[in-house]
Amino acid sequence: MRSCLYECQVMHARLAPRRHRFAYRIFLFAIDLDELDTLAGRLAWFSVNRPNLYSFRERDYFPTGETLHNGAAGAAPAPAGAGLKARVVAHLAARGVDLAGGRVVLVALPRVLGYLFNPVAFYFCYDRDDRPVAAIAEVTNTFREVKPYFLGPETWQADGGAFRRRTPKHFYVSPFADVDVAFDFRLRAPDGQLAIQIDDYVGPDRTLVSTLAGPRRELTGGRLAWFTLKYPLITLQIIALIHWHALRLWVKRVPWFAKAARARDQRDLYRPHPSITHSPDPA
Repeated sequence: MRSCLYECQVMHARLAPRRHRFAYRIFLFAIDLDELDTLAGRLAWFSVNRPNLYSFRERDYFPTGETLHNGAAGAAPAPAGAGLKARVVAHLAARGVDLAGGRVVLVALPRVLGYLFNPVAFYFCYDRDDRPVAAIAEVTNTFREVKPYFLGPETWQADGGAFRRRTPKHFYVSPFADVDVAFDFRLRAPDGQLAIQIDDYVGPDRTLVSTLAGPRRELTGGRLAWFTLKYPLITLQIIALIHWHALRLWVKRVPWFAKAARARDQRDLYRPHPSITHSPDPA
């Protein structure tokens, strides 16, 4: 199978206005979406669209069939009832990328005992000749809002084997960063190693460094059982660590930004929170 696991270290280093650094270890699935049914048949603790210890529900990801909040005029949703791969293919087609006969690898976590949280899910898209042609970073904040960032063929850097793009967030990810801070994505196509870097920039100044890196592991029942013991309730661990470090930043008096303060600047997202849909939206 092309699907696998990656055992990774996550590292965040805030550079300004206060220094704050942490690192911890996790594991992630890298799922070839054409192999979903095969995985469900081979792995006793993994199911697709039904409950299990690890439950992969297609509706949890890439909700482009839903209404886009504060998006560009004329933006069309994905076909009604389309599966996850079909939604990704439609998203690429609308941006001039033909993925017919190609494949999509999703790097993320499924639900663990019914609970899901992926701060970022990554889609690596390959054409019929197995060449990388696009990537998508699907960012989810703690309000459960979702925004996909598209990295097309023009962002591919063959010499580094990675997609590279810098773009304004226009999205509320953290109360300690304003919505117009820029994301700088460097997404290396996964192989024997996963290597991802997403940095924050305020103008020309880098304010946050985030990395995700680690080796490939075979996706087998035995390996998944070991990782279940080694990283118990991994999705709950992730959300707990996010709130713990937010508390530490608050104690350090890092400036924070209210989500409702710039509702109009939060664009092109799905599943909007009432804090922006019901905001008075000050100028």
